[in-house]
Amino acid sequence: MSKIAFIFPGQGAQAAGMGQDFYEQTETGKAIFDKASEILGFSMPELCFEKNDRLDITEYTQPAMVTASIAMMKVFIERTGVRPDAAAGLSLGEYPAMVAAGVMSPEDAIRTVRQRGILMQEAVPAGLGSMAAVLAMDASEIEKVIAPIEGVQIANYNCPGQVVISGKKEAVAEAADRLKEAGAKRVLPLKVSGPFHSAMLAEAGEKLYEVLEDVTLSEPAVPYVANVTADYVTKKEDVKPLLKSQVSSSVRWEQSIRRMLADGIDTFIEIGPGKTLTGFMKKIDKNAKAMNIEKLEDIEKVKEALGC
Repeated sequence: MSKIAFIFPGQGAQAAGMGQDFYEQTETGKAIFDKASEILGFSMPELCFEKNDRLDITEYTQPAMVTASIAMMKVFIERTGVRPDAAAGLSLGEYPAMVAAGVMSPEDAIRTVRQRGILMQEAVPAGLGSMAAVLAMDASEIEKVIAPIEGVQIANYNCPGQVVISGKKEAVAEAADRLKEAGAKRVLPLKVSGPFHSAMLAEAGEKLYEVLEDVTLSEPAVPYVANVTADYVTKKEDVKPLLKSQVSSSVRWEQSIRRMLADGIDTFIEIGPGKTLTGFMKKIDKNAKAMNIEKLEDIEKVKEALGC
C-alpha cells in the first residue's frame, strides 16, 4: 500500500487564474475563496482570476497561493477520500501543509500569510537585496564558495543541481561571480521583491512571531516536515518558533523530501499552481511516484493512478 505525502509549492509557482475551476465548479472550492475574501476584506476571486498588478506583490501573492492550494486540497480529499500520511510545503507552501496536517485552520493560514507577506515586503527597502539560482553545482561546493562572503546565504536547497542564494545585492553579485569561476554552469538572477530566506528578513520573523501569538494550533493529526529542520514536526509547541525562523532560514526542500523517502513515503501529490515540485522530485529520486493537482480534471487522473 502506498504511503502518500501532500506537498505544496511556494510563491514562485503562482499564476493568474489559479484555482478558478475549483471556485466556479465546486461548492467546497468556492467556500474557501469566499471565506478568504471575508477574512481579508478584498475579493480573492478578483485577485486570482482577473488581470491586475497585485498578484506580483508578495502581500497579495501569499494569501492567494494559500487560498488556491487549500481549495484544491479540500476538493481533492472530498472527491477521492485520499488523506496524506505526511505533508510538506516549500516556503509559503508550509502553511497549506500545516492545514493538511491539521495543525492550523484554513482561516488562520490565510490570515497569517497575508501578514507574513506584508512583513516580508516591509522588511527590506526595494533594491537592497536580491536572489539568484545556481545551476549544476553541488550544494556543498556552493556553501564553501560563499562562506567567506558576508551578507549572502543559501535560501533554497531545491534539488540536485538547483540551489538558490539570497542576501544583500552586492554580496549576491559577488557570490555569483565566484560561483561561476568555481564551475557553476549558470547563476541566474531571480525576479523577486526581496531577499527571501536570508538574515535580512530576521526582523520580519520576529514580527511574525507576534502575529502568531493570536493563532490557535492543534497537535498534528499527521506529521509535517518543517523547512528549517527538514524533520517532522509532531508537537504543536514547536510550530511557532519554526515559522519565525523559516522567514530568514534556508528552505531545506531536498532534505525534506529525502526525510520522507527514508520514512517509506513513495507517492507525492503536489497540490497547487504549477508542477515545480514534481519537477524537483524527478531530480531527487526518479523512482518516487510524483503527480500534481492544478486543475479540476487532474483529480481524476490522480485518482486513476492511485487506483482509488
